[in-house]
Amino acid sequence: MAVRKLLVTGSSGLIGSEVASHFHSIGWDVHGIDNNQRAVFFGPGGDTRWNQQRLQQSLPRFLHHEIDIRSRQAVLDLVAQLRPAAIVHTAAQPSHDKAAAIPFDDFDTNAVGTLNLLEATRRSCPESPFVHMSTNKVYGDAANEIPLVELESRWDFADAFREHGIPESFRIDASKHSLFGASKVAADVMVQEYGRYFGMPTCCLRGGCLTGPAHSGVELHGFLSYLVKCNLKGQRYTVFGYKGKQVRDNIHATDVSRFIARFIESPRTAAVYNIGGGKSNSCSVIEAFSMVAERSGKPMTWVYDEQAREGDHICYYSDLRKIEADYPGWKPEITLQRTFDELVESCERRWL
Repeated sequence: MAVRKLLVTGSSGLIGSEVASHFHSIGWDVHGIDNNQRAVFFGPGGDTRWNQQRLQQSLPRFLHHEIDIRSRQAVLDLVAQLRPAAIVHTAAQPSHDKAAAIPFDDFDTNAVGTLNLLEATRRSCPESPFVHMSTNKVYGDAANEIPLVELESRWDFADAFREHGIPESFRIDASKHSLFGASKVAADVMVQEYGRYFGMPTCCLRGGCLTGPAHSGVELHGFLSYLVKCNLKGQRYTVFGYKGKQVRDNIHATDVSRFIARFIESPRTAAVYNIGGGKSNSCSVIEAFSMVAERSGKPMTWVYDEQAREGDHICYYSDLRKIEADYPGWKPEITLQRTFDELVESCERRWL
């Protein structure tokens, strides 16, 4: 039996590198696309070459391809050459703040880059499952219209959403997304359309806060990773609006990779899932301050800016009932507490 080939974009990033490691561990040959664009977007703090080198040194059946997903012909040629058994697309311009400063780069990367990959897949291997890492920002700030209750350390939903969180049926239009959110909506809908129109096995994963020790967190992207880095290095962290009580659900990259493997083994057409830690793995910014300080023994140095980020969520956690019903046995297994342990340990090793 031939060894199956996986193509993963953004392979030096958080989710891409975890996917590469997971599939390599179960016997796949892994081809990664990355050109360290994160360092271009965010500067030295976003550099992912260290992670690329880690994969190349530790995974004998991993092959790196220095390709920009905006380069249409290069993408078409590589997919035609490889004809991978599955494609996992994690490459992106990931910051809704940064997008306003680089709108062409943002849209060309997130929307056009996704189209390049979809069309390459349709032409060369349309039967291969295509998994796209979308984002909860496709919902824009519509979640802020849900009535909220202010608790001691966080905001929470005040109505029926409070038990389970935001479902996939939540609207994605008539709200402020940020330009990043809009470019990701374009990609998300196109991935669905290639599934419905061409009958391809495609999946959009609308992620909450994705995290893990392989994250190169910066202020504009990488909530927990950047927060932990600031704490350990004694750097000042800026809280933008909402009293620091804004809430996110956090999911470890390992749990995301486990689901992607499940989908590829049993794919559906034009699937859409919210994927996050759910309410049990949610925290506010100030709750995160306490959690990292407990582990590092260092107080958090921070300042408050009244101006919230454009299109930011006040409270968001993922309703996981659909994804857990369609793929029984999968659920987030790594707790928020363990995630903090790993982040602190990783940052101490890398930065101190």
